[in-house]
Amino acid sequence: MRLPRLGRRGPEVPAEVAGALGERGREVLSVAQDERSGSWVVATTTHVYAVRDGSVVIERPWHMVDTGSWDDQTRRLTVQWVDRAPATVWQIQLPSTFPQVFRERVQASVVLSDEVDLGDKRRARVVVRKDLETQALLGQTILGRGVRSSDPGVREQTAAALGRLREQVGLD
Repeated sequence: MRLPRLGRRGPEVPAEVAGALGERGREVLSVAQDERSGSWVVATTTHVYAVRDGSVVIERPWHMVDTGSWDDQTRRLTVQWVDRAPATVWQIQLPSTFPQVFRERVQASVVLSDEVDLGDKRRARVVVRKDLETQALLGQTILGRGVRSSDPGVREQTAAALGRLREQVGLD
């Protein structure tokens, strides 16, 4: 099957993916197939998508990716989301530039970050991220495992740390 190209220098994109993305797919940087589900994962300049059976099933801006971890042995990319949505796991067919492009796009969205020590081995991260579509800067607080925002002092400590970051980038 011949695959149409999106954009002048973009990667080859399957017709079902191009159709599902429409205009959203005009700046495709990398495309790979998930061997587990058959979905196509797509990295654009502003978003990460998953397309299955001609429909977009995941559409997230890069600033909503908390972390991604790549396992060379299994070829699995595990994605943790800032909003604590369930992790997404894609098993990427190789060769593919998708893992590298994924990493570059996530890093491009991070402006400044800091870790907050909450005591008793509890941690949080505060991050100023850039929405790569609008270029707007926004603050995020990502609580570590076992930490709740209702725990004593957590809101105050993370708000103070995020305030310092926001000041450093000129948001306050």
